[in-house]
Amino acid sequence: MRAIVVDPPGKTAESLRLDEVPDPQPADEEVLLRVHATALNRADMMQRMGSYPAQHGASEILGLELAGEVIEAGSKVRNLSVGDRVYGLSGGGGYAEMATLHESLAMPIPDELTYHDAASIPEVFFTANTAVRTLGETLPGERILIHAGGSGVGIAAIQIARLIGAEVWITAGSEEKCERARELGADLTINYREQDFAEVVAERTGGQGVDVILDVIGRDYWDANLRALGHAGRLVLVGLMGGAVAETNLGMILSKRLQIFGTVMRSRPLIDRAAITRDYQLHLEPAIVNGDMRPVIDRVFPLSKAAEAHQYMAENRNFGKILLDCIDVDELSED
Repeated sequence: MRAIVVDPPGKTAESLRLDEVPDPQPADEEVLLRVHATALNRADMMQRMGSYPAQHGASEILGLELAGEVIEAGSKVRNLSVGDRVYGLSGGGGYAEMATLHESLAMPIPDELTYHDAASIPEVFFTANTAVRTLGETLPGERILIHAGGSGVGIAAIQIARLIGAEVWITAGSEEKCERARELGADLTINYREQDFAEVVAERTGGQGVDVILDVIGRDYWDANLRALGHAGRLVLVGLMGGAVAETNLGMILSKRLQIFGTVMRSRPLIDRAAITRDYQLHLEPAIVNGDMRPVIDRVFPLSKAAEAHQYMAENRNFGKILLDCIDVDELSED
């Protein structure tokens, strides 16, 4: 089969190239998929650079979320059959014409969704769901501040928070992204290139702060996040784009009775990822099917243009998910 390989690992996207590799073989509890689409994530870029290696036993091929058709089922697979359309969050392998997926992570694709729609969902909606609902415990009427409101996780979090009935505030780096976030239901948008979000929060809340913050930045936003949180506020870290090491005022954490959570998706054990998959199916998938929420796709590249797709993401040009079409490897067609 053809797949994207990293040769050699490096900071530039040119290290990605299309090559022939051996076909994957499904284990007893796995299905083999003809991959129709996969989506880009920051973890893919980090792995490409050599700073985020694949987990033990996972495919070395990039690509954590994928959608495709079952073409073979392992001997212990009971609930899926050849020809089924499925999507899910994998440990790797999506940037290819074929990939394996454990049965417990594979979800039937609703008729209302295309392969492209489905491939754009798992990583961002699972992550946002864990941050907004499970860890952040966001309640109706509470204020949540979502950083990187134009990212895949940010867009999913906006919609989940709106579904809950929270008041949604976001930060983004352009007026265009702020406007599109408002179209999705954001109540207040802050252009971080022009405004200090902590100052805006203090002014708009009379110093009361917000109840929940979802942060993908880390160090560069640490102090401002603590200032922006109200008493008993919850900070959920889902990324460290601005750095991993920060000095902090522990007194502020104590005096405000703040709660700080961290979460990752890729390194979780299979049983955790399966539980997160089921939680999404129970609480969020129905809202996507009936149109209360929707996946947002920015752009689709053919698989052979993975390097261009990585460069596009590195430049933060996207609002929503960036996909790779794995059926039309060299040229795009309607899915």
